[in-house]
Amino acid sequence: MQTCVITMCVAIAFAADPPQDRAAIQRVLDDQANAWNKRDLVGFMKGYLESEELTFFSGNKKTKGWKTTLERYQKTYQGDGKEMGKLTFDELSIELLGENHALVRGRYRLQRKSDNPTGIFTLILRKTPAGWRIVHDHTSG
Repeated sequence: MQTCVITMCVAIAFAADPPQDRAAIQRVLDDQANAWNKRDLVGFMKGYLESEELTFFSGNKKTKGWKTTLERYQKTYQGDGKEMGKLTFDELSIELLGENHALVRGRYRLQRKSDNPTGIFTLILRKTPAGWRIVHDHTSG
């Protein structure tokens, strides 16, 4: 019986490795910033769950679905006369909500020729077979 309990404790300890999960989530954000800074919105969107489940709230607008969110980004940042600028994330807080979900809070900063917008965001990520993906993004700026 004691061996069974010890085995279960070890299995649970290895099942969820918070530092490894936090590092993987940080990589998602780093990869997004790198893609953005190359003007690669499809690459940036790889951090989001490619599903109709995805929700994105910004200002007074709600967007649902991966494709619709990509189109919103393209219209807002790659339309005529638009500049994407250089994106950075800071003031990050990554909180695991169990084995398969996480809450990320932080600040985005854009450096552009004409302005330097900044704002705060809250993300909910889900651990999927493909890795951690954003399922909800609420950004204000």
